[in-house]
Amino acid sequence: MRTVRQVLSGFLLLSVLAVLVGLGTWQLQRLAWKEGLLAEIESRRHEPPLTVEAVARMVTERKPVDYRAMTATGTFQHDKERRFLATYDGRPGFYIYTPLTLADGYILFVNRGFVPDERKDPFSRHEGQVAGSVTIHGLAREKLGGKPSALVPDNDPARNIFYWKDLDTMAASVGLDQAKILPFFLDAGPEPVPGGLPIGGVTQIDLPNNHLQYALTWYGLALALLVVCLLSWLRRRRLRGL
Repeated sequence: MRTVRQVLSGFLLLSVLAVLVGLGTWQLQRLAWKEGLLAEIESRRHEPPLTVEAVARMVTERKPVDYRAMTATGTFQHDKERRFLATYDGRPGFYIYTPLTLADGYILFVNRGFVPDERKDPFSRHEGQVAGSVTIHGLAREKLGGKPSALVPDNDPARNIFYWKDLDTMAASVGLDQAKILPFFLDAGPEPVPGGLPIGGVTQIDLPNNHLQYALTWYGLALALLVVCLLSWLRRRRLRGL
């Protein structure tokens, strides 16, 4: 019976150790993947800017376009801007998403940047409602396939408050032709606009990278378990020697 208990205890110990080491190794693999992704994003941001046509072609070919430098030229439809709830430098407010009509008639939603809550009314920042043809430099952003989390509130198009970037609803809520909407966004760069609002260059590249910390935690638990088992074994030997 004692031998059976020892075998079972040894098997359980090895199983737990294998799980802990496996989790630590998996986190190291995730670390390598995350660092590669961050390096790729950094490279995309500093490549020569793509045209709208090039980005649209990549989307059609299912190639990643997120954070790729791009430019677009067209005319803003300021009366159809949509507001995405956000904060900037600790201030509550909105990112302003405005449809940009291109020369070929297609429409690209542009995140022009941040405005504080008290300046959400376009009439309070009329200088920034630039007219005529403009060229916007910034980063392409992919269209979301759906609400990112059940914890995110539903969008409220009637009040022009969006909690997640629902491109289809943004377009439909202002009566735009869905067939003309390009299936991606453009985040405008930091170039200032007349009147200072919206504040561009607000793209957040927020990819948590705590995998090394997690790996060290799992490996540390495995080492602690080994130490505890070794001390217990030494204690039993000492007691048997008394």
